[in-house]
Amino acid sequence: MRVLAAGDRFVLPSLLEDALRAELGAAADIRRLELPWPVVPFGPVAEVDEASGDEDTMIEALDGVDACVTQMAPITRKVLENAPGLRLVAVARGGPVNVDVRAATERGVRVCYAPGRNATATAEYTVGLMLAVLRRIPRTHAALAGERAWGGEYYAYEATGLELEGTPVGLVGGGAVGGRVARILAGFGADVQVYDPYLPGGGDTANLDDLLRRSRVLSLHARLTPDNHGMIGARELALMPPGSVVINCARGPLLDEEALCDALESGHLFGAGLDTFAVEPPPAGSRLFAAPGVVMTPHLGGASRTVAHRAAGIVAAEVGRLHRGEPLAHCLNPA
Repeated sequence: MRVLAAGDRFVLPSLLEDALRAELGAAADIRRLELPWPVVPFGPVAEVDEASGDEDTMIEALDGVDACVTQMAPITRKVLENAPGLRLVAVARGGPVNVDVRAATERGVRVCYAPGRNATATAEYTVGLMLAVLRRIPRTHAALAGERAWGGEYYAYEATGLELEGTPVGLVGGGAVGGRVARILAGFGADVQVYDPYLPGGGDTANLDDLLRRSRVLSLHARLTPDNHGMIGARELALMPPGSVVINCARGPLLDEEALCDALESGHLFGAGLDTFAVEPPPAGSRLFAAPGVVMTPHLGGASRTVAHRAAGIVAAEVGRLHRGEPLAHCLNPA
């Protein structure tokens, strides 16, 4: 079976190849391609989003190929029309946004993805970001390492933060990531409640406002939809108790960043931890860079070596199923 392993600098071509050989053995005829992400940022390519590389390179690499495993390669209508032997595209991420699924379906090309590949990594990162904000870890590290300032003022009552034990924590979204965050926080002894209208019963509470009123820490884990842009705005933040913290490791547009900055600058919020942003990277003039109590990281919640290996294994397993004539496990267009 001829397979293109179109990796990048995170999900390496070598990881994809090793996983494919474990699935296919001697039946594997593997061609490697390394795409430039994340050294070169991803972006739109023709009609697909969040892609790395170009159409002409993919057309050349897919010549004579039966299946393609990738994370970021642009699988556009043009690419598909020039890859007549292609039967499967398996995308090593939570959604195949870099694939024109309609064009693939029209040509009988199956499109698979890797749900849950980074759920554990993102959940652990979320809790780490909570601790970093609540205990001012980055700020005090910077003062000590950069200015050699011992920072005794951070022991003053008004400068100290909260413990997680006994603290009311509200999670917006209780799926693969949110559910794991809830289990981790249970180990800390936090008082966790979940709001998720897509779960049976809506989670622990069916009312977002009630969750906001009780939450000293609010963590977002909802999928971004056309209906929930800016779901946490000025009104919602005002419902939270004074001195609260907001964490977003989900999607930037869920949170109104201007309203967040207002709440931080007024002192209503103690701090915020952001791994995702409305525009990535944030523009140079963003108020977030100067807002008090903010800890920002460049969308790294899902970045771990374990994730790269797990993602490679998931997509390679789909190729193995195709080769053996078995039903695909995570296929968007099986019919």
